[in-house]
Amino acid sequence: VQLQAFGGGLVQAGGYLRLSCAASGRTFSNHGMYWFRQAPGTEREFVAGIGRTSSFIFYADFVQGRFIISRDRAKGIMYLQMNSLKPEDTAVYYCAVSRNVYSSPTASYEFEYWGQGTQVTVSS
Repeated sequence: VQLQAFGGGLVQAGGYLRLSCAASGRTFSNHGMYWFRQAPGTEREFVAGIGRTSSFIFYADFVQGRFIISRDRAKGIMYLQMNSLKPEDTAVYYCAVSRNVYSSPTASYEFEYWGQGTQVTVSS
């Protein structure tokens, strides 16, 4: 099973990007799905998470209503719509899946798979 994040790129401050995370071979319909990010010299930090259904959605405080997480359970794809991007949002963004649903995890929590990251760069 491979988990792949894609959709990153270079955008100006105030712009937007839509990230996607897809798995090959599985839909992870019964797993929680999560976005993390890691900037150079910093620890990987939680961005957003979504439970098995969209009834459970959680965001890090710094999101401040700018990002929207969603998923297509049938296709096994998770999305992160990022609006009003700031230079401090620059990081490699990773997706992860877990049998557990966490409201505010750290990267040390139990995740079944991590995807390869996608670079997001926001210029000022």
